[in-house]
Amino acid sequence: MRQQPRAKPAFPQWSTIALMTNAQKAIHVLSDHLASQIAAGEVVERPFSVVKELVENSIDAGATTITIDVRGGGRELIQVADNGGGIAAGEIETAFLRHATSKLNSVEDLQSIRTLGFRGEALASIAAVSHVTIASRAAGEAAGTRLILEGGQTIRREHVGAPQGTVIAVEHLFYNVPARLKFLKSIGTEKRLIDEFVTRYALAYPGIRFRLTHDNRVTFQTTGSGRLADVLLAVYGPDTVRQLLRVGPDGAAEPQTVEADVTGVVSDPGMNWANRGQINLFVNGRWVRDARLTFAVVQAYHTLLPVGRYPMALLFLTLPPEEVDVNVHPTKVEVRFRNEGSLFGVVQKAIRQTLLGTTAARDVGVWPGAFTAPHERQSWAGPDRPAFAPLEEVAQSRMELSWGGAGVDEEDETAAGPAVPLRVDRPTGDGRLPIMRVVGQVGAAYIITEGPDGLYLIDQHAAHERVLFEQFMAARARQDSLSQPLVAGAVLYLSPSQLHLVEEHQSLLSGLGFQVEPFGPNAVQVRAVPALLSGSDPAAALLAVVEDLEGDRRPMQREIEARVVRRVCKTAAVKAGQVLSRPEMESLVAQLEACETPHTCPHGRPTLIHLSAAQLARQFGRT
Repeated sequence: MRQQPRAKPAFPQWSTIALMTNAQKAIHVLSDHLASQIAAGEVVERPFSVVKELVENSIDAGATTITIDVRGGGRELIQVADNGGGIAAGEIETAFLRHATSKLNSVEDLQSIRTLGFRGEALASIAAVSHVTIASRAAGEAAGTRLILEGGQTIRREHVGAPQGTVIAVEHLFYNVPARLKFLKSIGTEKRLIDEFVTRYALAYPGIRFRLTHDNRVTFQTTGSGRLADVLLAVYGPDTVRQLLRVGPDGAAEPQTVEADVTGVVSDPGMNWANRGQINLFVNGRWVRDARLTFAVVQAYHTLLPVGRYPMALLFLTLPPEEVDVNVHPTKVEVRFRNEGSLFGVVQKAIRQTLLGTTAARDVGVWPGAFTAPHERQSWAGPDRPAFAPLEEVAQSRMELSWGGAGVDEEDETAAGPAVPLRVDRPTGDGRLPIMRVVGQVGAAYIITEGPDGLYLIDQHAAHERVLFEQFMAARARQDSLSQPLVAGAVLYLSPSQLHLVEEHQSLLSGLGFQVEPFGPNAVQVRAVPALLSGSDPAAALLAVVEDLEGDRRPMQREIEARVVRRVCKTAAVKAGQVLSRPEMESLVAQLEACETPHTCPHGRPTLIHLSAAQLARQFGRT
């Protein structure tokens, strides 16, 4: 009789052992200290989280002045001082207990939250993973109280002289959680995250005076005048502010299905960025991340922005508290809306009406001329200008880019007939382009050439990018000077986070040919640029590089450097819509023929399309 196979266990062997081990342990309640450290992992992710929680507490306390001092990117010290209502002496220890709050009393209060904080976890979580010193005096008290805690445990309590308000110093963050400390980003990254948060809330609360210092150096401050325009100037500078448009409730001409007010500012379509990082949303005074509403902002610019470019938006949504659920995540940056679909339409419509000029207000109205209307945009093709024009009929000024001496002046061409361009010597091999003859230009974007076997359409922008990229890399390999000094420096205003980004990558920018110097609060002066950009706007070129650095999350320095080089070449390359003379086209084609990789630009886009003679014959029915 055959023996029946033995039945397999219901669980893998390791699972059985784990279950037996767990079964031998008694169920018990975690200590408050251990529970606080576990909770701290959700609330306090990094130094930025500490700044966020403390500043939000200051705003809830009614402060009109908030000072933030940071050292070592927040690892060594984060100190937040305010002149708010303060904490009573009898409640200061209670404030550091888990789930201790003055902002909720009942379940009904949870349905209509009007404060930034409410969970009662922040101070307990911060104290559990750091050394905390707090000094506070409430209104009506003769003296303040100072409390010192280490790892959530009270070390000393004493009475001190102090003004009304609260000062909290957080030192040695994550000293008792080495794994969390090990995986913090660089000091520069932590600084930028703190800068971004402080500037956001300065914009949302212009009536509060903010002052931010890093390592005893003031990097950002506002006047607390209550004027949004003043804060916008402090964050973005005058060049950006001039291109902002006001979004207001008067822009909604039709009744809305959701009770919501949308106010704020958005950028003119002529000013755009390479990522969505400049879109900031506030719901009832709270900065939030919401992919659907961000998409509504982007959709409002449909057909008004190039592909891959995004606007700037600073929007304040005011809703009844019961229409939004803020109790979604411990960090309180994610919310849920009762009527999200209708809110999407309200945001999109308010911005679209502003952009198309259908609203009554076209500027912010905070001061005369502070915000201007969109610039007039022109198209190369139109009723009075054909998409394809003979070269002789188009008046075109000489380009300011260097074409390697391959071309001839237009005056000489007219006097002596068509010029023969100086061909560039090129090695032969697979993947090379054949020698081509320029026929003309179509749509002010593509060069038509004839080769040994058919027709070639060359994208002038992509082709010039490839040429400049290989020239740039060859010059670096030869250790040639890449920098072109400027006769007069160009001033560029940056946000605090962008300023720290420039400082962090100073050596990289210098190696590529940029010479950048500090020039007052939130401003730098460009003294030299890469030689490729000698004919471009220096400030715009540096800003484009900074935008790429902002959107690059890859840690490898070589990848960041390659991205910056590609951006420099993209900025310097001739653009689509620019009419080229015949010598310029012939020179560009000759240099593309000499490239090692002529078929794609540095970003991977094709530089040309080939239509063979056989393909043309088939299209015309000859075969």
